[in-house]
Order: sequence, then C-alpha cells, then structure tokens
Amino acid sequence: MQLFIFKQCTSILKATQQKAATIRELVLGIKEVSDASIFHHTYQYFLKGHILEYTNDFAQWVGEALEEKTLSEHLSIIDPYTFDKISELRTRIVGVIKDYLGHFPEPRPALRGNEFYFNESATIIFPTGIVAHNLAEFLQALKYVDSSSIYYHFYEGRSRGIYGPDDFSTWLSDKADEKELSERLRHIDPFMYDIESMRRLIVQIVEQRVQKDMETL
Repeated sequence: MQLFIFKQCTSILKATQQKAATIRELVLGIKEVSDASIFHHTYQYFLKGHILEYTNDFAQWVGEALEEKTLSEHLSIIDPYTFDKISELRTRIVGVIKDYLGHFPEPRPALRGNEFYFNESATIIFPTGIVAHNLAEFLQALKYVDSSSIYYHFYEGRSRGIYGPDDFSTWLSDKADEKELSERLRHIDPFMYDIESMRRLIVQIVEQRVQKDMETL
C-alpha cells in the first residue's frame, strides 16, 4: 500500500475590475469574465463554506443584495459537478437568469456599496506534513486535517481531473486496494454537503470499513 500525502490549500483573491449593480449587468459579466472567475464563484464557494441556502456567489448576491429569493433558489440548485466544462456551467447560469427575467419584473439595482464584484483566485497548495500508510492512519488523519485539505482532495479533486474521481477515491482504489470503499466515496455528491458535513460523512464511511477489519481479528 502506498502512502497518502495530505495537502491543503489557500485561495489568493484577484480582482477583475468588473462589477454589477443590476441583474442584467450580472448576466453581461458572467458572459464576459474568464473561466477562472466562474470557477471561483461556483466551485470555490465550497472552500468558503455554504452560507445558509446559497451554493454559489451569484445566488448569494441575488438573494441578499437584490432580495430576489426565488431567483437565488433557482441559481442555488445548479450543481456545478454535473457539467463537463466551465462553458456549459456558464451557459446554464445565464439561461436561468434570462428565463427568470422573462417571467418576472426586473429586480431593482443593488444599493451603492452592495454591487457584485467579479473575482478570480489563485490556489496555493502546500503539504500538511501528514501522511497515511494504511487505512487506519487515513481515517485518523481525516478527522483532524484542516478543512481546506478536505476541500482540496475531495471537492477540487473532482474538478481537477476533468470532473473525475476525487483524490481519496483514487488512492483507495489504485493504491490501497479498497475498490468497494472507493466506489462509495465516488458516489457522494459534493454539491449536497458543506466541507465539515462532508468530512463527517467520509469519516463515517471509512470508519465502518476499519471496524469491519477489527471485527475479523
């Protein structure tokens, strides 16, 4: 069994100088900004943690700055992990907003100071100094590593491999000969959990496997 090296990450924010005060300006910005900006405001929202019912920065701004709860709900149910390309996700977000505008009056502009600022971010990755040589050590590490480590290996791991398997599942399958356990993790939808809820779920699943081994001793 090859060891698993736990890494964690931090996000360095980069402003794009583009902002939106109205819903139509938001749509225009979403069309124009880079893929990195769309990634930051959707996938990397999970690194910041869910805020109540919102699942991306667009939904949060629409719900809080524009007070358009219905539109924020429509944006919040867009699961980025179901798209193969950022361009497809971008198109879906724009389509949801345009469809909303076709059925409801245009929301009022955001108050001064509450505009939406489009940003990008650079992800800085560094080792935690924690490694796992076996499943028991892997389980112990999962309980205590920084939350950004869970994000990097599970959430960003899914997008890093062209929306393929996360790092945990890959190691369990390829290096630890735990294909059944790997499949259980692969079937978890990252969109349904915040980072700490995800940590607890993964720990529970791996713990069940470790306890099964202990019972056979």
